[in-house]
Amino acid sequence: MKKLLAAAGLVVLATPAFAADPTQPVEETVRQVSGYGQIYGGGLWISEFSDETLWAAGGAARINVPFAERWNAQGDFTVDAVGQDGNSLHGVGGAAHIFWRDPASYAFGGFVQASTYGFSGGSDEDLWSWKVGPEAQAYFGNVTLYAQAYYGALESDFLPFDVDLMGIRGVVRYFAQDNLRFDGELGFHRANLSQGGLEADFDTIAAALQATYRFDGTPWSVFGRYQYENISISQGFGEASFDSHKVMVGLRASFGSSTLIDEDRNGATMDTYQPNFVMPFPFL
Repeated sequence: MKKLLAAAGLVVLATPAFAADPTQPVEETVRQVSGYGQIYGGGLWISEFSDETLWAAGGAARINVPFAERWNAQGDFTVDAVGQDGNSLHGVGGAAHIFWRDPASYAFGGFVQASTYGFSGGSDEDLWSWKVGPEAQAYFGNVTLYAQAYYGALESDFLPFDVDLMGIRGVVRYFAQDNLRFDGELGFHRANLSQGGLEADFDTIAAALQATYRFDGTPWSVFGRYQYENISISQGFGEASFDSHKVMVGLRASFGSSTLIDEDRNGATMDTYQPNFVMPFPFL
């Protein structure tokens, strides 16, 4: 694996054509605990360095608990890993979202996230990151717009420099049918490295496309996802720029929701960015 950064932030434009709504309006349902678990597998490659593909695998579990009047608490647990030839890097994370939601119009709130990282063969050193920021969604018939921003840091006793993290991300979710969802994402991440008076920025422009289909009358969904990242390194570590590509296919099991659009408007609708290289600042 190569020395690089994964930093994400997304800004997305939705066209007026998405205003057409082939689905029925989403009614506010009786508040109940809901969520889903999902797993995925796939591959990762860096076009400028090698034609070889690293394996990628992971999963997530998200649970939403409504409370009070329109308030929701959502908890996330994520696991991601990449590797090749017996070497691997993995990340285990958790996030908490608190938000107010009107299923017919919008949702807004904030989140905190913490992740820890490990390498094949183990390590006696702790390496972890934290992030905190606002997030909001707007609902327009069969279209959901989602924006999120954050600030955080990568922490460890053995790093010889400080790493500040910041970014924005945006998502468009388009429901062609109640159980057929298409996602488009675009964003920007920055990892700022500083030591004394010296600084360097690792900037990532990230984009993704995803299609999800839920089988009618069942809790089961299948999805496919493609993530692209362009990573550029500023002076201080030398000038460089390269691309990474990640392809995933996965399976999801949901509970407490009847369709994908019901899950989006009444269930575990928030998420967090998962970079191609697992870490917000990979340097293997």
